[in-house]
Order: sequence, then structure tokens, then C-alpha cells
Amino acid sequence: MRARTLLALLLGCTVAVASAETIVVHGRLMVAPSSIAHPHRGETMHQVEAHFGPPERRYPTVGKPPITRWDYPGFSVFFEFTRVVHSVVHASRQPNHS
Repeated sequence: MRARTLLALLLGCTVAVASAETIVVHGRLMVAPSSIAHPHRGETMHQVEAHFGPPERRYPTVGKPPITRWDYPGFSVFFEFTRVVHSVVHASRQPNHS
């Protein structure tokens, strides 16, 4: 149930803003500019692993449709079946633009 809630929040936070990514800041989801390389919607698990290498952590698949999360340094990737549905850049890895 928690994974479904998180996925609903992630998908609901998408905004049509150029160069903006969903990031986590102090436990909250936000949309902010990002220069971190990360997978994009529609890429396959194979493509993600070929480009970024193996993830630091793979979480078990949950729900229907099956949702899987992989964590990399600086971002997390969410898959539905074997395709990326969303990636979240972690705020602590964001470059300081101030």
C-alpha cells in the first residue's frame, strides 16, 4: 500500500517544466532544476543498467501492475513492469546554483 501511495505522489507531481525534475527535499517531493544524469520515462531496465551500471539497491517488486524501485547514488528509478515510469533526483546530490 505504501508503495502505491508513493507512486501516486510521484506521478501526480509531474509538471511540464523544461529541465525540471522531481526531487526529495527534507522528505518532501518538489520539482526543481536538475543537472544530474538519470534515466527517462520509457527506458527499459536493461538500458538503465547498461548506462548507469548496477543499482546500489534493488527493492522487491510490489503491487499490480508490478512496480520496482532501484536506488543509485543521487537518484531513484521506478519501473512499471520493465519500463521507467519515473526517476527522482535526491536533493542532497543537487549542485548548488546559488
